[in-house]
Amino acid sequence: MRAIVLEKFGGLDSLVYSDIPKPLPRDGEVIIKIRAFGVNHAEAHMRRGEWAEAAEVSGIECVGTVDACPSGEFAVGAKVAALMGGLGRTINGSYAEYTRVRAANVALIESELPWADLAALPETYATAWTCLFRNLKLSAGQTVVIRGATSSFGQAAVKMAVAAGARVIATVRSRTRFAMLEALGVFRVELESPILAERIAEAKQIDAVLDLVGNSTILDSLDMLRRGGTACLAGWLGGLDPIVDFNPLLRMASGVNWSFFGSFVFGNPGFPLSDVPLQDIAAQVAAGQLEAAPSRIFSFDEIREAHRIMEAGEAGGKMVVVVE
Repeated sequence: MRAIVLEKFGGLDSLVYSDIPKPLPRDGEVIIKIRAFGVNHAEAHMRRGEWAEAAEVSGIECVGTVDACPSGEFAVGAKVAALMGGLGRTINGSYAEYTRVRAANVALIESELPWADLAALPETYATAWTCLFRNLKLSAGQTVVIRGATSSFGQAAVKMAVAAGARVIATVRSRTRFAMLEALGVFRVELESPILAERIAEAKQIDAVLDLVGNSTILDSLDMLRRGGTACLAGWLGGLDPIVDFNPLLRMASGVNWSFFGSFVFGNPGFPLSDVPLQDIAAQVAAGQLEAAPSRIFSFDEIREAHRIMEAGEAGGKMVVVVE
């Protein structure tokens, strides 16, 4: 089968096209004929050798059809989505014509949407849904601050929170992105700041914060919460530097909650991908209730260009690759 192989750690030329053996079916696993896959910053980190693990074939998510499923969890030919479960890290991932993944990391996503549209859903929408409705328990009428809202993950979270009837305050680093977020239906846009809690009008009244900026802002996110409010840390757009000299006893207000979610847990006990209503999310997209179209669509032969645009910060949303 044709695959995009990580030949070495480094720049765009590290990704090369090659023919490798098609994966063989095993019990408890699913062989997926890949129709499209999302492009993620995680794959750039793997390509550059910045993570401890990187498989020969990158790619942490995909959509496609079941080619084989020895244990019978999914019917051959069924439309499915898959993500994580070691894809692209410890096992060959989705930058190929076929992949093999644990059944717990696969979910049905029967839909008439084009493959490119379906490919925009698994990683960003599964993670955004889990953060908003499991970790933060967001409901209609609540006020949520989404920090790092212009990322593909952030935009997905904004769209889902707005569709759920929440009052969304989004943060962004540049005023040039205000209009884009306002068009998504947010209540207000704020310029990102490490001391946002000191100047936001709703300080100490916020129900929830989804913090995608990371360690540099999470303590500030906790400061703006009401008693009983929750901040969920789920991204590191501001870098991975650790929080220095953090003492919860002295630093955190009483009665607020700090939650964390990393999509790498999908497929582990307690976090099967089937728990995420990807089927319902696709139905909302098809019905026009949720806008989730990819910002850019590439062919399989354009993976280097997709990575270049991603690293240059020019994606503007979720980028996908269609495998013909």
